[in-house]
Amino acid sequence: MTQGQPIRIGATAKRPTIADLAREAGVSVATVDRVLNDRLPVRERTARLVHEAAHAIGYHAAGLIKQRLQRDLPQYRLGFILRKPAQHFYQDFAREVKAAVTSAETFYGIPVIEFAPSHSPGELAASLKNLGRRCHAIGMVAPDHPKITAAVEELKAKGIPVFSLLSDFAAGVREGYVGLNNHRVGRTAAWMFSKAAKRPGKVAVFVGSHRFQSHELRESGFRSYFRENEPAFEVLDTLLNFEKRQITYEALLHLMQREPELVGFYVAGGGMEGAISALRDECNGQDLVVIVNEITPESRAALADDIVTMALATPLRRLCHELMLLMDRALKNGTAETSGQTFLPFDIYVPENI
Repeated sequence: MTQGQPIRIGATAKRPTIADLAREAGVSVATVDRVLNDRLPVRERTARLVHEAAHAIGYHAAGLIKQRLQRDLPQYRLGFILRKPAQHFYQDFAREVKAAVTSAETFYGIPVIEFAPSHSPGELAASLKNLGRRCHAIGMVAPDHPKITAAVEELKAKGIPVFSLLSDFAAGVREGYVGLNNHRVGRTAAWMFSKAAKRPGKVAVFVGSHRFQSHELRESGFRSYFRENEPAFEVLDTLLNFEKRQITYEALLHLMQREPELVGFYVAGGGMEGAISALRDECNGQDLVVIVNEITPESRAALADDIVTMALATPLRRLCHELMLLMDRALKNGTAETSGQTFLPFDIYVPENI
């Protein structure tokens, strides 16, 4: 410190000026002034650069610039039906959905996020139709069931596209599927399992519901890999856990007691929290290969503690970004005659990269 230099205690940062904004955006002060005061035509790309710079440096008028950018854009109310609001995964999903809708550049979006009231297909179909009365397009996580398919078909006839998220449903009727290639996810889990296991033995698989295509496809891929490449392993009958923590906890304890040749298990849907708790409480030195679905605080901690071998996860931010593009296209061009699938690359977490 230079002698005699005053010490500023509790000083606050200088408020960004229009000159700071121009410098950050790489444009002139006059251009920034035109964007701020809506004077003379300014290219959209230039206005967006100014907005991004304003957001980056905390310029006080960032919100005003965004409003002017969105003024002439189409306005959409976009609905989303997710599951299990108490789970970290769906809390993260809801945050990413909201961020993607509000930051969309080609439309002004208002997100309407709801959580499924129950697992009943009838109630889910009712929720879907109710949301369809208030929204222009819908994204939904749901099982594959005729009642839900009928609701999707009814909305499609009204010009309201419905997208299946994470797990496909209403194939041929819904506008599109956005998520992982779940058969490939299951085969990847089996590949890792076979490499990590110290010996062949018995292998268990947990699924939440046979109505969720994602669970069925992961289980199918998991089994097919062992049949083709590792016949020395025995994949046991599938365990249904309804994605419940307590059911998974009790089922795994019972499994470890009755199967001394157990070398590990794969939780292909939800409920991994119960499995992790059971391993923490009663593992008794068993060296098991454990593969779970999605990265959450629980699975991250279990990876760090070498309880979980690998977690396969959905890139939620990318999923939401792709979904915005697809919804915008469907609303501008009309529902597609042929529904499609958008497969995203999945994330792989192991103890060394969390």
